[in-house]
Amino acid sequence: MTDTPATTPLKRVELTLRALVLGCLLAVIFTAANTYLGLKVGLTFASAIPAAVISMAILRMFKTSTIWENMTVQTVASVGGAMSSIIFVLPGLVMVGWWLEFPFWESVLICVFGGVLGVTFSIPLRRALVVEAGLPYPEGVAAAEVLTVGSRGAEQTESAVRENASGLWVVITGAVVSAGYALLVAGRVFAGEAARFFRLPASLGGGATGLGFGMQFALLGAGHLIGLSVGLAQAFGLLLAWGIAVPILTSPDTIAWLTANGIPSIATTLPPGAGAEELATTVWAREVRFMGAGVIGVAAIWTLIKLAGPLIGGLTSALAANRRRNAGQVLDRTEQDIPMTIVAGLSVICLVGIAGILAWFAQGNPTLAGSTGLLVAGGLVYVVIIGFAVAAICGYMAGLIGSSNSPVSGVGILAVVIASVLMLGVLALAGVPADPSVVAFALIVTAIVFAVAVIANDNLQDLKTGQLVEATPWRQQTALIVGVGAGALVIPLILNLLNQAFGFAGGPPGIADQPLAAPQATLISALARGVIGGDLRWDLIGLGAAIGVVIIILDAVLHATTRGKVKLPPLAVGIGFYLPAAVTTMLVIGAVAGWLYNRAIRSTRFADVGRRMGVLLASGLIVGESLFLVMTAGVIVSTGDDAPFAMLPEGSTWPAMLSGIVVFAVVTFALYRWVLGRSAKV
Repeated sequence: MTDTPATTPLKRVELTLRALVLGCLLAVIFTAANTYLGLKVGLTFASAIPAAVISMAILRMFKTSTIWENMTVQTVASVGGAMSSIIFVLPGLVMVGWWLEFPFWESVLICVFGGVLGVTFSIPLRRALVVEAGLPYPEGVAAAEVLTVGSRGAEQTESAVRENASGLWVVITGAVVSAGYALLVAGRVFAGEAARFFRLPASLGGGATGLGFGMQFALLGAGHLIGLSVGLAQAFGLLLAWGIAVPILTSPDTIAWLTANGIPSIATTLPPGAGAEELATTVWAREVRFMGAGVIGVAAIWTLIKLAGPLIGGLTSALAANRRRNAGQVLDRTEQDIPMTIVAGLSVICLVGIAGILAWFAQGNPTLAGSTGLLVAGGLVYVVIIGFAVAAICGYMAGLIGSSNSPVSGVGILAVVIASVLMLGVLALAGVPADPSVVAFALIVTAIVFAVAVIANDNLQDLKTGQLVEATPWRQQTALIVGVGAGALVIPLILNLLNQAFGFAGGPPGIADQPLAAPQATLISALARGVIGGDLRWDLIGLGAAIGVVIIILDAVLHATTRGKVKLPPLAVGIGFYLPAAVTTMLVIGAVAGWLYNRAIRSTRFADVGRRMGVLLASGLIVGESLFLVMTAGVIVSTGDDAPFAMLPEGSTWPAMLSGIVVFAVVTFALYRWVLGRSAKV
């Protein structure tokens, strides 16, 4: 068959009402999926590619649709999905007991004002970081590639049309399979997790530890997307945490030594007959995770140091470009950003809105009411300075390693520590004692800065896609703002639903009393309470920081000796240290499965198509399970039944675990084989 162009667009169609509506609908879907995934495992996924595939399949019904209109849909959906990363901070207000639920308008405004600032702060950076910096922008380039081969246009071939249709079916099939398996887990037919805890022999110290993995297709898909290098680094962090730190801290000799020397340890407070599971999980949650926070913090600081030179150069270039525009130089359509006067006006409106939120919060609390002016002024200065810094930093990191791998959680950890320390200084000036309202204020300021960070992290990736397909920047930036609004309206609804159904770790129990771990929010709220309350375990964080320094050195040695072929990303090690073992293990399995799949197709004629299909399968696996579990939360809340889909009684743990392992492995292999076969036929 001759591979000839299929269609030719009649005119440039870009920022249309149908594109904005479709983009908002997809933003709702991906925001819901990312909200659940982030609360469950502390990771979110880039939704640009699946959004582009779905958009192209739907807009194909319109003869006037173009690649630029699909670009608009993908932009709105992608930024809406990225907005869900605010859940790395916002649930902390429930965990510290300040909120019992998520007030709708307050939550929406925090997301909107912070998110729009993320857009406006990243607009002046577009030329420097997207056009001139020469950064790879892996996800932005991949999305542009998908749009180019799949959108209606003069260069589209018949094989591209077939790939687009096949890709949609891959996303749908992955979603249906993962949702179906999640239904069987909810019905107790299969276990959702396989784990075993045990004590080591006395010759190895006699400490407790455990092994396990979560049988969840969403985790498998997330592992595929993070890649082998990051996956193996997380496995190394898992080994450090559960193979070294937990066994040492739970060893009888260590416990006896800590007790004799009066050193605080959670293990010394547990009853002498505590089982291996209770001992290991308690020590990991109360101590080892704070060591992981130290690793993450050092890794984030190291990343910022490495980026300092290129970042300063990029900002200098941006200022020079702005001077040329002000001098009256006529810019090409593909260089036309939203005018800086409008950008400045939007930024001022957002800052006024943020000032209103902070003033309303302070006035409503007796402890803070007398210092409202000082707190609002300090909060605004913090948002402007730190917000613009993290917008630049996260935008650069997204260009360097991709939005999904960008360490925004590390930036959030640094932001909350800085905010909490500054709060202590402000309170000392005002003579106000620290209480829970101070912790809550610090979390709200951090949430706003975090919204700036995550949106800038995604925006510049989208703008790179736009540059490659020759979209008009100001139209795309308008779509980014629309996407922020779409995501912001959904987030408090999903958060309230999940909070009522499951609850969050450390917060009030939900109906099902199966609290979502919300790992970043748990850590960030604990750090805020510890800094302001003065009882933070700085010794554990310091030990983790020292481990982080060793990992950075090891990564540098590996990079030098293998000429960059072997890497040990320090932030990924810290995340493996910090996340629950069952989560990390399945992420590693997913990374290895994705690597094996890509390796199997590497030498075939359809390698590029197969790689894209693998990404779509992984995205479908994440979306299907996540949306099913969000729907499950709705059923739990509406019925009051904590197990609405139960088909079997509780108690059949081992049969459900063994059968689940077998079926999960068989279905995983079958899915990858099926996708490989479809790729070969495109």
